[in-house]
Amino acid sequence: MRASGILMPVFSLPSRYGIGSFSKSAYQFVDMLKKAGQKYWQILPLCPTSYGDSPYQSFSTYAGNPYFIDLDQLIEEKLLTRKECQACDFGDDPQDIDYGKLYENRFKLLRKAYERANVGEDQEFEAYRRENAWWLDDYALFMAVKDRFDGVAWNEWAEDIRLRWSNAMDYYRRELYYEIEFYSYLQFVFMKQWKKLKNYANINGIEIIGDIPIYVAFDSADAWANPELFQFDSENLPTAVAGCPPDGFSADGQLWGNPLYRWDYHRETGFDWWIRRIAYCSELYDVVRIDHFRGFDEYYSIPYGDTTARNGHWEKGPGIALFEAAKNRLGELNIIAEDLGYITDSVKKLVADSGFRE
Repeated sequence: MRASGILMPVFSLPSRYGIGSFSKSAYQFVDMLKKAGQKYWQILPLCPTSYGDSPYQSFSTYAGNPYFIDLDQLIEEKLLTRKECQACDFGDDPQDIDYGKLYENRFKLLRKAYERANVGEDQEFEAYRRENAWWLDDYALFMAVKDRFDGVAWNEWAEDIRLRWSNAMDYYRRELYYEIEFYSYLQFVFMKQWKKLKNYANINGIEIIGDIPIYVAFDSADAWANPELFQFDSENLPTAVAGCPPDGFSADGQLWGNPLYRWDYHRETGFDWWIRRIAYCSELYDVVRIDHFRGFDEYYSIPYGDTTARNGHWEKGPGIALFEAAKNRLGELNIIAEDLGYITDSVKKLVADSGFRE
């Protein structure tokens, strides 16, 4: 059966507070899709944006973007006031997102909501923290420590916490207790609001197509907490990074800078990290689109420190073994393989063998 839908990033929805969110506009968009006879709402990654404000360079592959938290719902819950929200400067161009002003002002509002929420007595919040501790603990600590070091990348932190020495981890968990709790609270609110919106879409016959970026950012909780997953040296710095080669559109190619995976390690662990990532996204969305799918067949490796992608070369990826392992653990997967770029015969075979849609 053929079906159609519309790509609409959450951040592009109309908003009075500087950026699209899980607000009334999102619910109205679902209503519009239903009225137009559409079946899918495709979005871009929901993860927090880091430098460059791109959802493909995120502080976490699991966390949600706090900017998407609907402030009006926090007003209804009496955690914020309309006056407080309207007094914030989120920029004056309704056609443009001013990420600088969002960064300066949005978190101040969210911190007020956290301070008024009395999360210490909220059993639902505590249950959320326990259920998601496997990724949330590292993410919340990462963000709190990043704030302590004035926002610099984790490779510029003090050596003890950069390399996650146990005494340093204990120290910062105690020292930054409330900051860690704040970042955990933001994820709790994000997920509660997202599940409410997704449920509304599903009830109205609309399925959400979400997005898994193939790579994670170097400056992320994922890379800091799990250096063994990546092609890092003894100081946890990349030995090679991701990108794509020169072509008719770019004489120097594209230097993305994301760390590359140690696929030998992933094979040894039965692709456990990737399978948990796919499982998590399969709960978050109805259909999962995997970005840069050709990278699982072959990926482009650029020496770390190069300023262009000219000196890169192709390496073999994990191939069908990853997706066979995922299907063995998770069952049939509702996945779309992104097919942009120069697609070789071996990539076409991988897509065919996987059974995924293009």
